[in-house]
This record gives sequence, C-alpha cells and structure tokens, in this order.
Amino acid sequence: MQIILLEKVVNLGNLGDVVKVKDGYARNFLIPQRMAKRATPAAMAEFEARRAELEKAAAEKLAAAQAVADKMNGTVVSVARKAGMDGRLFGSVGNADIAEALAAAGFTVDKSSIRLPDGPLKAIGEFPVDVALHTDVLANISVTVVAE
Repeated sequence: MQIILLEKVVNLGNLGDVVKVKDGYARNFLIPQRMAKRATPAAMAEFEARRAELEKAAAEKLAAAQAVADKMNGTVVSVARKAGMDGRLFGSVGNADIAEALAAAGFTVDKSSIRLPDGPLKAIGEFPVDVALHTDVLANISVTVVAE
C-alpha cells in the first residue's frame, strides 16, 4: 500500500515521503495513529496544502523534546530493590520501574521510550540508560540500583 507520511517514522521515512508498506502495517498502526494517510490524488493535494502547517508542528515537537532532553541529560535516578549478598537482584529493574523513578524526579516519559540495550538490570550498580524523547532526540541518564 502506498502511503504519505504525516510525521517522521523511524526506519521508514520523513514527513511528506510517499512510501510503500505492507497493508496491515498501514491499516492497523500508521493510519490509526495518524502518522500516515493513503496516497490518493486527493490526499496528496490536501497534504501539499497543509505541508507548512505539518512541518511547523513537527518542528515544535522537536524543539519541545530537545528542551526536555537538555534538562534530563545527566539525571541520576535511584531504584531500590531486594538483593542477595553477591549483589544480584531478586527480580530485575525494567522500563516501567525506570519510568516511575523518572516520574518521581519530575519527568513524564512513556515506558516504551526507555532503551535498555542489554535488557532489564539485574545487579546493583550504576547503569547508563537512553531515553528516546523523539525520533531524533535521545537523553542520557544514569540509573543507580541500590539494595533495600
């Protein structure tokens, strides 16, 4: 299915690109999330009429995400969990736990925007974590896992 992207989509394209994607991806995700429209001649004409408005909205989202990232960079959040004598946790610290700790620090982020490249944290210590606030903006924070 041919679609017009109404915002930047990771690994797919930028605002205004006409791309071919699988039908299910377009129908079930991109179109309901208002990230894309079908590439019909009428939709193309409507998009060209609204291009400046959509680019301005995208620039505002990027600027807002960059401002939050500037405040968030270098933030250290602490998460307390039960741990054994050897420093391993009984359980783990995942995205939801880190999002909750960031909310306590005054930052509102979705748990899906937290990037844990090695999976959940399973030991005591300090770990660098990336938070994707926008497709182009990453904030670097440190998560300190301490024993209760």
